[in-house]
Amino acid sequence: MGTEPAFIASLRAIATSPGARGLADDAAILEFGGETLVLTHDMMVEGIHWLPRQDPADVAWKLVAVNLSDLAAKGAVPVGVLLGYTLGKDDSRFLAGLKEALETFNVPLLGGDTVAGAGRQAHGLTALGRASHRPVPSRSGARPGDTLWITGSVGGAMLGFEALRDGTGDDDRAFRRPVPLLAEGLTLASLVTAMMDVSDGLLLDSERIARASEVTLSLASDAIPFAAGISSGRRADALRWGDDYQLLFTLPPDATPPCPAFQIGTALPFAGTPLLLDGLRPEGNLGYIHRN
Repeated sequence: MGTEPAFIASLRAIATSPGARGLADDAAILEFGGETLVLTHDMMVEGIHWLPRQDPADVAWKLVAVNLSDLAAKGAVPVGVLLGYTLGKDDSRFLAGLKEALETFNVPLLGGDTVAGAGRQAHGLTALGRASHRPVPSRSGARPGDTLWITGSVGGAMLGFEALRDGTGDDDRAFRRPVPLLAEGLTLASLVTAMMDVSDGLLLDSERIARASEVTLSLASDAIPFAAGISSGRRADALRWGDDYQLLFTLPPDATPPCPAFQIGTALPFAGTPLLLDGLRPEGNLGYIHRN
């Protein structure tokens, strides 16, 4: 199959439970005992999601944070996590970072599994949450006339990665230790028509909302907030790089967000393409997609 989208498309024939949401969302939604559970799972691989020489404590922090970011995009309150861990050279540092992240975000470790193997390390984490609002926000609720918003700037993780890779000493925390916007997700959950986090690039994730909602999202580049240090020549890269973990959401046209956010576009009736940037279809790859 070769690519992540092709494999996911094949999985849809298997994932027929309504809770799977057609594998077109950030999380699964299960009604259970009077509660609505939100479940998500993300993996990270050495050399893809972190540099081989990177502090394992940062890897552990990021593994927790990116999964909690998916819960934030559903307006969910974290209940706990399950860890899948490949043993490595410095497990003590990973444990230190894991403990710090779980204490920072007040989330318990409930269990998981460990393995050993040759080659690259790969870790996974399943995060469980309790929905704060029903229906739980999805990617598929945007309607023509809605406004498109983002909670903060893009490009900071890209600059952080480059600083860490090149050893420049510049601020690299946005890449090493992202912060899930759990409080913002809770305040937005009852208001948004669609919401997800920006993990694979603003353009690609905007297109995902547009496709799920069957609309065209029209973005204005001069309205998009970029991280300090992003020059005009790097903006196209920043729009596609990802790892920023801002919340991307749509609101009805007469609504305003209850938290800091920037309006970056509008939803239009489907116009033959799911995404427009300054009135044109963006060229090239829109974001990060896994390939063999």
